[in-house]
Amino acid sequence: MKFTKITHPLSRRAFLRGVGVTMALPWLESVPVWGDDKSKTASSEPPVRFACLFSGNGYHSKEWWAKGEGKNMELGKVLEPLLPVREKLLFLRGLYNQEALIGGIHSCQTGNLLTGAHLAPAGEIKSGVSCDQVLAERLKNQTKVPSLVLGCEPSIAAIHKNYSMIYSSHISWSSPTTPTPLELYPALAFDRLFRDEVGRADKSVLDAVTEDTRGLRNAVSKSDQRRLDEYLSSVREVEQRIEQAGKAGRLQGWRPTLAKPDVPRPADGIPQDIDQHMRLMCDILVLAFRTDTTRVCTLKLNNDHSSLRFPNLKVDYMIHHLLSHTDGADWLKVNQFFTQQLAYIATKLDQVQEGDRTLLDNSMILMMSSMMTGNHNNDQLPVVMVGRGGGQIKTGRTLDYQGKPNRKMCSLYLSLLDKAGVHLDSFGDSKERLAEI
Repeated sequence: MKFTKITHPLSRRAFLRGVGVTMALPWLESVPVWGDDKSKTASSEPPVRFACLFSGNGYHSKEWWAKGEGKNMELGKVLEPLLPVREKLLFLRGLYNQEALIGGIHSCQTGNLLTGAHLAPAGEIKSGVSCDQVLAERLKNQTKVPSLVLGCEPSIAAIHKNYSMIYSSHISWSSPTTPTPLELYPALAFDRLFRDEVGRADKSVLDAVTEDTRGLRNAVSKSDQRRLDEYLSSVREVEQRIEQAGKAGRLQGWRPTLAKPDVPRPADGIPQDIDQHMRLMCDILVLAFRTDTTRVCTLKLNNDHSSLRFPNLKVDYMIHHLLSHTDGADWLKVNQFFTQQLAYIATKLDQVQEGDRTLLDNSMILMMSSMMTGNHNNDQLPVVMVGRGGGQIKTGRTLDYQGKPNRKMCSLYLSLLDKAGVHLDSFGDSKERLAEI
């Protein structure tokens, strides 16, 4: 199809289309409407995006801290990768989930991280609807994909301390009894964003929309043409990297008896290398937000009680869970590797200009764990956020809620949902906002 010249505000979301493929447009000044057919007034204001990154088993006991403000903010060694974006960072101390203190470890501490709900014990599965899915439900008519739920480690099916390990493996919940399925495969996550018929995966997404792209270039401003070129280049780069994923042959964990596989490598598999896997998922998150294909994403970097290994860091003698109990130099390396993923996402988002702000300014990216350290203490949780929620959040600050009557995680979620345009009387176990956010 041909993309007709834009002479008036669009009354619908704008897409590039090809055979079996739909790509949402990035923010363009020549396309004045964001939203769906229900929009009554044209607005060129970019939307607010929300994401949550999770890493299990907490962080180094002495190196998760921040102090000061703005460009003078100091960060503990765990958070040092975030120094370049510290002026767009919010460090939150003292928040916690009351229901996560009821008993057990790992599963009981993780399953309600984004819900604040009471968890059912004895192998039963029951939590609550998570804040990301509440937001996704309210915004589902405004984007192609309501939410993207990504993971870098498969779910665990077992019982630990009287609680299902399903809780340890999921932070996003579509209903109280249904954890949102994780997408572990970068190629399939990519397909979900851009393809209408996954079976056509032998053809490049960009090749499929070439004709529509040509028509669009003739209809937008010079600056929008540059934005479009940058966006299409980033899509091509991720496509090429997905094709190369796993070909280097660096294995982790258990070493097989064969140096090379004796059967053809399966297509569209999970990359062998955890650093490559995480980086691809980070790129897909950025692409999803950049294209407005979704405005809601969770990225579970690992499980609580994780079995990941880290040969990329020269730390391959111990799995993540056991390493978390050591609190030594190798544990710090692993912690920094996880916060590097947030720093990478933040930097990429901050390079994309959307009107007077950047894509990072128009986002709220949380990173947290279900316990403060590997010793299972969760009377307060490690929480950091980058992004300004569409200019609504003052960043470059540390906020300390220790000793305050309102320090519930769900109070934070109520505040962030407000910034995304979803206003609730209550969520989880809270009816209050965090006034400072």
